[in-house]
Amino acid sequence: MSPGALQTLRAPMAALLLLIFFEVLSITHADKSFEDVRCKCICPPYRNISGHIYNSRNVSQKDCTCLHVVEPMPVPGHDVEAYCLLCECKYEERSSNTIKVTIIIYLSVVGTLFLYMLFLLLVDPLMRKHDPYIQRLHNEDDAEDTRPPAEGGQPRANTVLERVEGAQQRWKKQVQEQRKTVFDRHKMLS
Repeated sequence: MSPGALQTLRAPMAALLLLIFFEVLSITHADKSFEDVRCKCICPPYRNISGHIYNSRNVSQKDCTCLHVVEPMPVPGHDVEAYCLLCECKYEERSSNTIKVTIIIYLSVVGTLFLYMLFLLLVDPLMRKHDPYIQRLHNEDDAEDTRPPAEGGQPRANTVLERVEGAQQRWKKQVQEQRKTVFDRHKMLS
């Protein structure tokens, strides 16, 4: 491959790595957004009131209770305590920065593998040399595979001569397969 083609592949990769670096840098300096913490209260049905899920953002962990999250309160004042005892409130916290960095790393790896695949698709035909001897062996194998079987669709082995011919054909196939594997290995090593 020419040095110019390698240079054209290096430029997008460098730009991608630079973009990833600046994105990670900006993520690390970002403050916690309002989506990173929440209080979630799951209240089951109570008397004639259907069940409901209440979410509240920017609530501290100590204020994650039914009294602070459930608004408007669906029950009258004297039933509030009984209703809140049925509700299950959970304080949830996540790190959107970690999520963003993980996604960026994942996309970078996938992008790098995609560029590598394109590189291999472009370089493989240039690196592959056609050997006429190997091509002739492959053509012989194909010609043997297309030869019609004996009468009746199955080979007959009644006489000693026919059994010897069958063994000879099997031996020839094995030799050709061995040749093919040897030349394929030789081609891979050279």
